[in-house]
Amino acid sequence: MTKLSDLGFDPWFETHADAIRSEGQSVARVSAVDRNSCMIRNEQGEIPAELSGKFLFNVESPADLPCVGDWVAVQYHNDGALAIIHGLFPRRTFLRRKCAGAEVDYQMIAANIDIAFIVQSCHVDFNLARLNRYLVMAADGHVESIVVLAKTDLISGEELQEKLAAIREAGISARVIALSNLNGSGFEEFRQLLLPRGTYCLLGSSGVGKTTLINHLIGRDDFDTKAVSGTGEGTHTTTRRQLIVLDEGSMFIDTPGMRELGLLGASEGVNKGFEDITGLSRACRYADCSHTGESGCAVLAAIEAGELSEERYAGYLKLRKESEYHELSYLDKRKKERAFGRFIRTAKKDMKRWDG
Repeated sequence: MTKLSDLGFDPWFETHADAIRSEGQSVARVSAVDRNSCMIRNEQGEIPAELSGKFLFNVESPADLPCVGDWVAVQYHNDGALAIIHGLFPRRTFLRRKCAGAEVDYQMIAANIDIAFIVQSCHVDFNLARLNRYLVMAADGHVESIVVLAKTDLISGEELQEKLAAIREAGISARVIALSNLNGSGFEEFRQLLLPRGTYCLLGSSGVGKTTLINHLIGRDDFDTKAVSGTGEGTHTTTRRQLIVLDEGSMFIDTPGMRELGLLGASEGVNKGFEDITGLSRACRYADCSHTGESGCAVLAAIEAGELSEERYAGYLKLRKESEYHELSYLDKRKKERAFGRFIRTAKKDMKRWDG
């Protein structure tokens, strides 16, 4: 029988168990989320789960709702065929982004991830700016990143070396694995990184080969992929995030391709994602240097000396400003929500006095 430890429940989570669990509740892991319904995985397998009314009442933000990879406290009903979620364990690591569109709030992608594999196709999808966004997202949630350049069979060896060089010249220091699902090149190097009880996430645009890679790992086509287009790119889109347990004990979270990768309150992630610039900033004359025009700025000096590319610098400023702008909007929104909440509570108290 599967143990919770086989699903990644380790002593770090155990330290929070007493505070999360109540009498009669058990621990399980969220394996899929589809709107307001969940699937959870426990020692026996997967079953559907719903959120308790009290849990929903206390939710202040979409980020407070369970996401794939979360550990939750549950109570079983219908002879174990259904679970009710009563509590959410703290997240050791997470992947999140700004909600798509005009809404200023967090959307959780996955939680308690050991490594995020950021997949880009060597062919049409290769984009350094988008790669930087994924790296910042992972760094913001304290998740280790590894870049996967997929579909190497679609380009020449010389073109592959050019792309690898472009990644390093852009200041990206994350490990890079080049592989092909078609001829198997690089696949063994990728597989050796996977450990039993480890949780891994695949991030990337639609059609870059994420689901094909999972099918390759499990040795069968359990997950559908659509036909390859005339350019050699796939057209599959995963419809929901789900936790997949491989035979050797490692776990994968496959995610739908994300068209928008907005950053919200990710200043720490930006600093970690641009460690070359962060390192230079330590030599700036002023501790609060904005790196936009101050005298004695080590970052601007590095650009002038040709040690830092203007493209890298521009990307850093863009992501930093975007994150700060959305964070200010988010804080303003929460301030208004709290003020409205106080107004409602006061109004209810007044009504009770009038009724009395």
